[in-house]
Amino acid sequence: MLQQTRVAAVLPYYDRFLTRFPTVRELAEAREDALLGAWAGLGYYSRARNVQKAAALIQAAGEFPRDYGSIRALPGIGDYTAAAVASIAFELPHAAIDGNALRVISRVMAEPGDIGCKQTRKRIEATANEWLDHEHPGDFNQAVMELGATVCLPKSPECSRCPLAQYCAAHSLGRTAEYPVKIRKTKRNDVEGTLFYIERGENILFWRRDEASKRLAGFWELPGPAQLREVGAAKSVGEFRHTIVNTTYHFRVVSTSVRNVPNGLTWVPKSFLHELPLSTTAKKAMWCLESREATQSSAPESE
Repeated sequence: MLQQTRVAAVLPYYDRFLTRFPTVRELAEAREDALLGAWAGLGYYSRARNVQKAAALIQAAGEFPRDYGSIRALPGIGDYTAAAVASIAFELPHAAIDGNALRVISRVMAEPGDIGCKQTRKRIEATANEWLDHEHPGDFNQAVMELGATVCLPKSPECSRCPLAQYCAAHSLGRTAEYPVKIRKTKRNDVEGTLFYIERGENILFWRRDEASKRLAGFWELPGPAQLREVGAAKSVGEFRHTIVNTTYHFRVVSTSVRNVPNGLTWVPKSFLHELPLSTTAKKAMWCLESREATQSSAPESE
């Protein structure tokens, strides 16, 4: 869950996830709808599918792997996660390089290369493994990561209380703000979109992404112009923003009607929505509607 997601955002999901799937077996055997529903809101849903695949392999093996290579081979596990688990859980000598550790080490080295470059990262990783305390690798890795999270901060590093200040080349040069070096700039995109809220009795019209979809496979969405070309009179419900990596979507939610329902769209009972893995955009659209209804219900009646 912590891959590409902040700790503060993960914590409530982590607790709920473990309550829902307290054992490896229950996770391995969970229905996909239940799995995605428990993960909904965290994004990067391939992580949820990978953790279930890993659970199935661990269940079949009868235990969690105890060497770096076997941990690294689990679905969804990369170099950093494998090194972190191997060193912290099993005291194996592997340096774990997350974003915080990368910043600390690049400053101590005054690494001139772009950290977006594979060769630069290899140099930093090699240096970290040279510095690694082989008797206490887990403590070493956690100390470096914690140093980056609390002292060697991205914009305002607190060098005066840093235990590595006397060894830090960037600090000695008075150039900590220049490290780590980031040359490449990613262009941000803005996209406009519309979502239709269509209600019939106690049902709402949705469509479900195909299982083979590259994004949000199996998730339920409110339809948009791509799914419905002809709709009735539209009434604005609200607007919201939704950011995915480098793209910010500006969605307008409108309440409307439809005469004929095309293939691929389904009427879903309102009472059943909590059991479905709704996409974050669908949830935000529903919140717009709920907020509007709450505002209207609390408004004083005209005389």
